[in-house]
Parts: sequence; structure tokens; C-alpha cells
Amino acid sequence: MSKKSDKVENTAQEEIKATEEHVDTASESKEETTDTKEEVSEVDKLRGEVEDLKNQNLRLYAEFENFRKRNARERVELATTANKDVLSALLPILDDFQRALKNVPETEAESETAKGISLIHSKLNETLRQKGLTPMESTIGKKFDVEEMEAITKIPAPTPDMKGKVVDEIEAGYRLGDKILRYAKVVVADGEAES
Repeated sequence: MSKKSDKVENTAQEEIKATEEHVDTASESKEETTDTKEEVSEVDKLRGEVEDLKNQNLRLYAEFENFRKRNARERVELATTANKDVLSALLPILDDFQRALKNVPETEAESETAKGISLIHSKLNETLRQKGLTPMESTIGKKFDVEEMEAITKIPAPTPDMKGKVVDEIEAGYRLGDKILRYAKVVVADGEAES
């Protein structure tokens, strides 16, 4: 029986060893699985961070492009309207020249003084035009438009078809580029003339 008991004991020891090896192998594979899961989650985390940084970089680039375009637009606008104050100050002088030319009697139209006033007026007009100042079209006879005109006063309409239209232009309107520098000051016909 001792051989049998030795065999049983050896078999039992072998089974214990096999079980221990199996447990060791299982725990090692469990550790490997845990390590693999940790590595996968770490990789996913890093991928997410990279994606966030890419998005942040794209947003910053887009913001910079918008800033650059807005800045360029503002510089162009500033260049076109930089003379606004000076040109506004010259408009009354231009108006005075126009009034002076209107008030020259026909008998003196060919005089040297009238020619000199006309010459200075045309040079001033041309210089202002080169700087971007353009006169608006005459408003007389047109329907009153608050976008381009400023009504100084209203008078009774001389005829029914003139109701709501401009009868007289006191001061011409001017544009600087696309913007209105000065609105045309006008007299508007309102209602009908009394009989």
C-alpha cells in the first residue's frame, strides 16, 4: 500500500501543481487583460486629447483669419474716409463758390473776375473729386427720399403732381466713396396750393 499511497500522494501533488499553474496562468492572463485595457483606454484618451487640440487649433486659425480680413477691410475704409473731416470743412466754401457763380450778372459773365471765380471753382471741384468726393444728382422734381435728403421746410404744392416732391434744393448733397457725407437740403411740396 505504500506504493499506492505514494502514487496517490504524487498524483495529488501533481494535481495541486497543475491547479496552481492553472491559477497562475489565469491570473497572469487577467493581469495582461487589465494591462491591455489600461493601454487601450490610455490610447483612446490620448487620441481624444489630440482631436481636441486639432479642433482648438482650427478655431484659432479661423479666428485669426477673420481678424486679418476685418483689419484689412478697416484699413481700406479708413484710407477712403480719412479726409472726411477736411472735405466736410471745404463743402461750405464750395457752396459759396456756387452761389457766387449764380449771382454773377449776365453782363459781367465774361469779365475777368467771373472767369477767375469759375476757374477756382472748377479746380476745387476737380481736386475734391480726386479725393473721392462726388456731388449727388440734382434732387429738384424728384420724390422726397429720407435716405438721401433732408427737408428744410415744406411749402404748398404748386400743382397736384408735385405733391411729395422736391421743389427747391438749398444745398447739394455729397458722397465720399459709397457713404453720404452731406445730405441734400431741400424744400418739399406738401398738399395743394390754396385757391
